[in-house]
Amino acid sequence: MNTPLQTARHNQLPDPIGEAFDGKWRDHHIDGAKLEKDLTLEADVVIVGTGAGGGTTAERLTQAGLSVILLEEGALNTSRDFQLEERLSYPRLYQESAGRKTMDHGVGILQGRTVGGSTVVNWTTSIRTPDNTLAHWREHHGLSGLTPEAMQPWFERREERLSIAAWPTQPNRHNALLRDGAYKLALEPVTIHRNVKGCWNLGYCGMGCSTNAKQSMLVTTIPAAMDHGARLLSRMRAERLEHANGRVSALIAHPMDAFGQVRRDRTVRLQAKHFVLAGGAIGTPALLLRSAAPDPHRHTGARTFLHPVVLSAALMPEPVEAFTGAPQSIYIDEYLWPKDGSMGFKLEVPPIHPLIASVVMSDFGEAHRHYMRQMNHWYVAIALLRDGFHEQSQGGRVVLDGHGDPQLDYPLTDYVWAGARKAFHAMADLQYAVGAKTVLPIHLDAKATTRVADAHAQIDALKLATRRTKVVSAHVMGGAAMSPDEKGGVVRPDGVHHQLENLSVHDGSILPTSLGANPQLTIYGLTAMLSEQLVKRLGKA
Repeated sequence: MNTPLQTARHNQLPDPIGEAFDGKWRDHHIDGAKLEKDLTLEADVVIVGTGAGGGTTAERLTQAGLSVILLEEGALNTSRDFQLEERLSYPRLYQESAGRKTMDHGVGILQGRTVGGSTVVNWTTSIRTPDNTLAHWREHHGLSGLTPEAMQPWFERREERLSIAAWPTQPNRHNALLRDGAYKLALEPVTIHRNVKGCWNLGYCGMGCSTNAKQSMLVTTIPAAMDHGARLLSRMRAERLEHANGRVSALIAHPMDAFGQVRRDRTVRLQAKHFVLAGGAIGTPALLLRSAAPDPHRHTGARTFLHPVVLSAALMPEPVEAFTGAPQSIYIDEYLWPKDGSMGFKLEVPPIHPLIASVVMSDFGEAHRHYMRQMNHWYVAIALLRDGFHEQSQGGRVVLDGHGDPQLDYPLTDYVWAGARKAFHAMADLQYAVGAKTVLPIHLDAKATTRVADAHAQIDALKLATRRTKVVSAHVMGGAAMSPDEKGGVVRPDGVHHQLENLSVHDGSILPTSLGANPQLTIYGLTAMLSEQLVKRLGKA
């Protein structure tokens, strides 16, 4: 008899989304890799991107009776395509085959590139925007309407729509170690809310959900939009916006081939009454830059934020098997809002699969092989550093290379490294509290220590620097920030561009700082609110 994972891997399950695209939606989907002629298409609204912002927006606009065209740079992949193998999943489902990095190669960035965007490959963690973050936005960025009370109904509606609720099952061993360490240190662990329905608890969420339990845009809002007449263009790169006199007249796009390369032999021209950018906090600023969109105060691409993540690996005496079970079900927020003004951080654990673990793990040759042989016993804690809340914490800037492709210039400052050092100390304490045999900060110069005092001495002595300290991130925010004043951002609080009246931005790029929480529920709630406002703006009920 097959195990649940084998059953999922071998696709012995129905694929209703794939079947619908093969059947009733066939004529409403164009695959850019198969496009044989130039096209001109029209709609009421063109949406660039199909992730959390684009999917949410498409569902609401089509419900209101507006005609919608969705544009997605990635391919259409449905549950039949999710083989749950890293070597297949990363090239198929991620930007740059999961190899995207900042300009100086100091931070590795995981972002989805497929129909449904990062909602297809994230780990389902769904956390409301922290009240402290909203308060900072109101006080420092003029977003007076973003109170917890104002946002609550939008969060509640998305939670109901996407089956977001506290994970009811016992955490896997990996998350249980984080929880137990918190209790031993008198901290308060929190149960994570996840957007799942009928979850099989496999642990391969980052490779696409082959059981369709993850309530991503692929299985929720995009099908709803397609049923209301939306058209989808997959493997299609949004090249530039044509605009004049404060309005956008068209979006010019080029198809992508099966290998993810732009095909400039064909051109697609999309015309609409209104355009919505939802290509993510690197893709959206890049499109605005390629389009030479009005930017009198040079805000486009500026103050782009990550949650820079540092890691600490502990070797446990018993197997942890961090590759199985819900990847994230516990977090710790006790260090997120320090009173001394230092950079706060959130503590979680990641799923651990061999390919990406081997890339993240420090050292080389025999030493690297030694660590990888122990992978089944690893307990790896991660600290998500909260960037953007301090004058020494300005994030980075999206710029274009010579081909018009985006790059993120993201300097890691002394302020960031000071926060990272505190995070390494906190993670070591948690790991030793639950009986770790050794603790190893993921840093090229670090060695595994067997005593907590030695761990702290080493952490204090380490030179934290780019490309010596391993830093990764799966969260990108900002670059087209909301502001009531054009001197403070790219778009107004209703998401409309300050200088282009029929252009909106509905994705994580509108956030004026990072969040201190995994961003998907914030994007769902905000873009649901903005979509409702856009429906009224376009004269629909």
